[in-house]
Amino acid sequence: MKKAIQLVVILLAFLPAVSFAQDKKASWPEMKNFHSIMASTFHPAEEGNLAPVKAKADSLFMAAQAWQKSPIPSNYKEVETKAALKKLVIRCAAVRKAVEANLSDVELKKLISAAHDAFHTIVGECKKADE
Repeated sequence: MKKAIQLVVILLAFLPAVSFAQDKKASWPEMKNFHSIMASTFHPAEEGNLAPVKAKADSLFMAAQAWQKSPIPSNYKEVETKAALKKLVIRCAAVRKAVEANLSDVELKKLISAAHDAFHTIVGECKKADE
């Protein structure tokens, strides 16, 4: 019985550390949603298939806006992330406007690539270094 109590005490002692670790690795559902739309548009565009970009330009823009409005997890640099999300929304708006204006596939591919680069800035450069 004494061993069981010691085990419970030890487990309870580690509980705050587990909670902190989960907070640092916080999930960001809006980022995941945006990424799924970006992946389904950008990767076909790389291969010359711009139909998914044309079909999902509105969804891409709305997902970027939702991501921008969402709370930034603690494992991201707040100032840099806000600036990068603003740039992402602007680039996704440009993609949407290009689709509406029936711009060429060459121009559309450049714009979706720029939006993709903005996405990678956020998930790469805006993350805090592991502490």
